[in-house]
Amino acid sequence: MSTSDWVNRELFPFPSRYLDIDGHQMHYVDEGTGPVILFSHGTPEWSFGWRDLIRGLSTQFRCIAPDLLGMGLSDKPADADYSCKAHAARMARFIEKLGLTDISLVANDFGLAIALSQAIARPENVRHICIFNGWMWRLDTDPHYARLARMMDSWFGKVLYKNFNFPVNVVMPAAFGNRKKYLTPEVHRHYKMAWPDAASRTATYAFSGELLRANDWWDGLWKQRHLLKDKLKLIFWGMKDSFVPTYELEKWAQAFPEATVLRCPEAGHFVQEEAPELMVEEIKRVFV
Repeated sequence: MSTSDWVNRELFPFPSRYLDIDGHQMHYVDEGTGPVILFSHGTPEWSFGWRDLIRGLSTQFRCIAPDLLGMGLSDKPADADYSCKAHAARMARFIEKLGLTDISLVANDFGLAIALSQAIARPENVRHICIFNGWMWRLDTDPHYARLARMMDSWFGKVLYKNFNFPVNVVMPAAFGNRKKYLTPEVHRHYKMAWPDAASRTATYAFSGELLRANDWWDGLWKQRHLLKDKLKLIFWGMKDSFVPTYELEKWAQAFPEATVLRCPEAGHFVQEEAPELMVEEIKRVFV
């Protein structure tokens, strides 16, 4: 179990809870009462990124934000299966163990498909869905992702991830629309400390490999997107995201024309960090 004595409890004031999933401790936040909202993060993220949404929504909802295995304050075993499919299977067991029913989902990045796979597997258990800056289709045919994926899937990419914490130190700052305003040194520290050494970075490196290896799984989910037709209600999009291009938003908008689309012109990839007030307002309006 990861120590959390470095967490600034003024920024992240929520008690840490842990649940045993397959012999490992998954950390999560569980705040508020009411209809359940389950948050599903990507990389390099953990429940800390949902702090402003949890504050704003826990007055009306039960907000549950797990850290995926290998991420945040969850255990980081070196030999675990960190594929997207395995993360999704653990998420299903997490939902089952907590007895969560009639849930709503808020998800982004790699966590988007991990969360939506729950709605596809058990559509009767999911009420509403809100997504932002992510995908649920194969990426290996798109040169924008393929070039990066091939570079990361090499000894050089492994060194960047393991020894230099590349996704936190390089990718994350570049992915903000206004990093000077929102990715302050104190906020950034909470992402750096979540993966303090090479041994702790196995999961974040595994996600880079999934750009090449998870495509059949994503493709299988996308072919079942009709199961989400009446559930996907909100799509936010940070328009300054340089990693998930805006043309991906158009795929979502075309597939789910009844969803409300909110373009955030000044936000980047991490909309929950740069436009939390807007997200809280719209989620309350639509989910209630």
